[in-house]
Amino acid sequence: MMKKQLIMEKSLELFAKKGFEATSVQQITDYCGISKGAFYLAFKSKDELIFSLIDHFMSGFVSDIDYMVSTADKEELLYQFFYKAFYSFHKHSDFAKILMKEQSHTLNQELFQKMHDYDRLLENVILKMINRLYGNEVQQTKYDLIWCIKGFLNTFPHLLLFHTVPIDLNVLSQSLVEKTNILAKQMKKPFLSEEFIEIINQPFKEEMTKERILELIDKKIKEIDSPIEKESLTLLRQQLIEPSLTAAIVTGLIKNIQDHPHCKWISYLLRRYFD
Repeated sequence: MMKKQLIMEKSLELFAKKGFEATSVQQITDYCGISKGAFYLAFKSKDELIFSLIDHFMSGFVSDIDYMVSTADKEELLYQFFYKAFYSFHKHSDFAKILMKEQSHTLNQELFQKMHDYDRLLENVILKMINRLYGNEVQQTKYDLIWCIKGFLNTFPHLLLFHTVPIDLNVLSQSLVEKTNILAKQMKKPFLSEEFIEIINQPFKEEMTKERILELIDKKIKEIDSPIEKESLTLLRQQLIEPSLTAAIVTGLIKNIQDHPHCKWISYLLRRYFD
């Protein structure tokens, strides 16, 4: 196992028990059985380690949800959205617990901003889903509906993560589909507007340029060994520099890298760029 991966996996266990602030680099290195020098070769600081963990899990989560929203059949879309989200919370329960606890009392501005940025990206994915499902029917109330859906995602995971009662994800997802459809059809009085959302999301700044995507691709090409993903990234890199491939081929290449655990974020960025 690579040192970086070992540190991320072991530190996650400590963070789950103690939280971010109460866990020291010394405790992490002791738990991993490595020296501090080895730690600082992998990460410049504890904050960089924390941000790497957040990026690893949240970028994968947002990318998977975005891909599903873009490709799932319309009839199953809302159910698949809730099921996939709650399944992910359950699968990564240790990290999900940490995020929920830390978001409620973090004093670290950079950490708060990073969580806010991913929250904003998730809002964009939910908006895309709402537009696919309801179109002009919810034109006036779509931002209220976004926040209702986010409310479901923020509250119901507590049943999965902090209680021992077994939860049927299928029934939970079906129940939330019903509630969401009722809200979409019955809401008449909007509270949130696009301007309001822009104001509260002002700290969010997305500057993902073509040059930045190329940098990320170059980095991943060096890191991964899988030949299909590596060749797909190389072709996508060429497409960014000098477009020559059809939209169908580009879509296929992005699909090739979609399921690789270290390419999910790049696949998300490329889908947004080429869309």
